[in-house]
Amino acid sequence: MIRLIVLDVDGCMTDGKIIYTHDGVELKNFHVKDGFAIVNWIKLGHDVAIITGRDSQIVKNRAHELKIRHLYQGIKDKEKVLKELVSSLGLSFEEVACIGDDLNDINMLNLVTHSFTPSDGVKEVQEVVKTVLSKKGGDGAVREMIDILIDTNNQKQELMQIWVKNP
Repeated sequence: MIRLIVLDVDGCMTDGKIIYTHDGVELKNFHVKDGFAIVNWIKLGHDVAIITGRDSQIVKNRAHELKIRHLYQGIKDKEKVLKELVSSLGLSFEEVACIGDDLNDINMLNLVTHSFTPSDGVKEVQEVVKTVLSKKGGDGAVREMIDILIDTNNQKQELMQIWVKNP
């Protein structure tokens, strides 16, 4: 059973664009369906981590809003952080799924059995992951990944019972 999902931010949870206002304020765009899927994943009793190379207050705010317990920002060696996290949670890499979209994600993606990239992930990442999603980063790719994992875990009925009376 998959117990932990690990998310990259720019290019996976967002479309990868970083917008700055004239005052230097950074803006990012998150997809509500991705957020809803993350909340559902947590409601099913699983864990979520963000491991990202950039450091952003916006990401901290989004992680807090979604109740993501494990947030690692400004990370240069994502593989090392993932190894430490998996060990601290007492998990195996077979219980972890990960999504990434660029070269700095490859070593992390290679650790897990269930690896994903959005449809616009770079070619080198598409060549190493188990699943290339049909959705682009920031356009529902995380939702698509979580839907696949819920099916893999045989938890669709359990999810439906959370939201639908007499599913």
